[in-house]
Amino acid sequence: QSAALAGNGSLLGEDEFNWLLKEEVHAVLKQLQDILKEASRRFAVPTPGMEAQLKQENFILGSSTMDQVKGVLTLQGEALTQADINIKVAKSSQVMHFTFRDDKQWKLQQIQDARNHVNQALQLLSSRDESYHFKTGAEVNKLMDAVMLQLTRARNRLTTPATLTLPELASSGLMKMFTPPMPGDVMINFYINLSKLCLTVYQLHVLQPNTTKNFKPAGSSVLHNPGAMFEINNTKFEVSHVHKVECVVPWLNDTLVFFTISLQLCQQLKDKISVFSSFWNYRPF
Repeated sequence: QSAALAGNGSLLGEDEFNWLLKEEVHAVLKQLQDILKEASRRFAVPTPGMEAQLKQENFILGSSTMDQVKGVLTLQGEALTQADINIKVAKSSQVMHFTFRDDKQWKLQQIQDARNHVNQALQLLSSRDESYHFKTGAEVNKLMDAVMLQLTRARNRLTTPATLTLPELASSGLMKMFTPPMPGDVMINFYINLSKLCLTVYQLHVLQPNTTKNFKPAGSSVLHNPGAMFEINNTKFEVSHVHKVECVVPWLNDTLVFFTISLQLCQQLKDKISVFSSFWNYRPF
């Protein structure tokens, strides 16, 4: 009798599993596609000639009177199209003012990369439309793993800004974007951290030749601290002041939420399949 019961059980399981592979998998894929299309829309890139369609958003970084640095940054998709930065010089309290040259824009590589990963995930999903028949759970898992990899990479690009050495920062194209040109004792960097747009300003002083006996160049970092040293063009510098201001970009926050929901959906589908697969592996024959 137990064998007969087991027989019925496995029959039921088989029908359910086929239903899962046929119906539910496609329902989840459709849901994933809808969510990721929303995410992709947030990253929208203007098609040539249609730039006006992508809205420009202004973000104010640093607001309190205490802030040594204040910036108004204009973000259009992945590009910073304008920057207006005021820096209060530590020693003299004079305020320096810089803006992007008219012919310059700064591409935020993190946003560009994250968008590319989202679009790769969408391509993977659209390669398996409703007419496609999944034959095994392993095949679904393989697709989910590939989609999850792209989503994890997209998220990681926004959560982990690039680390740079101070000489890399000093020689970056960003330093050449401003009018008036940045003085030799000021460096700046822009990056994304989670849903925040960050601006860091470093004020430097030259180390006199007689003080360089304990010169130790700093390594690579997202944010360098006062006291960090580096050498460029045979001149040794030390960071004297660091100012970091930031501002939340709401649509980046949305995309991070979309990534989280999508990753959960993928994982839930994998969990369902693993429940059925273990059932297959242990059913009595």
